[in-house]
Amino acid sequence: MAEPKTKPTKKSVAAYIAAIPDAGTRRDCKTLVTMMKKATGSAPKMWGPAIVGFDSYRYTYASGRSGDWPVAAFSPRKQDLVIYLMPGFDEKTSILTGMGRFRASKSCFYVKRLDDIDLERLDLLIRDSVERVRRHYGPA
Repeated sequence: MAEPKTKPTKKSVAAYIAAIPDAGTRRDCKTLVTMMKKATGSAPKMWGPAIVGFDSYRYTYASGRSGDWPVAAFSPRKQDLVIYLMPGFDEKTSILTGMGRFRASKSCFYVKRLDDIDLERLDLLIRDSVERVRRHYGPA
C-alpha cells in the first residue's frame, strides 16, 4: 500500500507564513494559527510543503489504508484559504447561517479572506470540528 504523501515536516511555520507575498494572506494565516492553536492546545507544524496543521490523529479506512492527519489545518492556496476540518458541514447550518462568503466541500472550508466571514462563527466551527475528531478518533 502506498504511503500517504502529506506528513509532518521539520520546516518552520513562522518562516513559511513570513514568505507569503500577500500581506493580507499573511495576516489571515496568523489569525488562523492563533485560533487553531487555542482550539487544539497544540503548536503548529508544517505538513508537507504547504499545510499548517495542529495536533494529529490516526485514521484507518475500511480498505485497511491508514495514516495520520492534523486535527485542524489550513493552507493558503492561490485561489482561497483552505481550512481542513472534520466532515459534516451539512449538520452545521446553525453555525454556517450568517457566516459570510465561503464554499465548503466534504471536509474543506474555502474563503478568499477572513474579512469575508464571521470569525466568531469560524472559531465555533473549528472548535466543534476539533471536539468531533477527538471524540471519534480519541486523543492524540
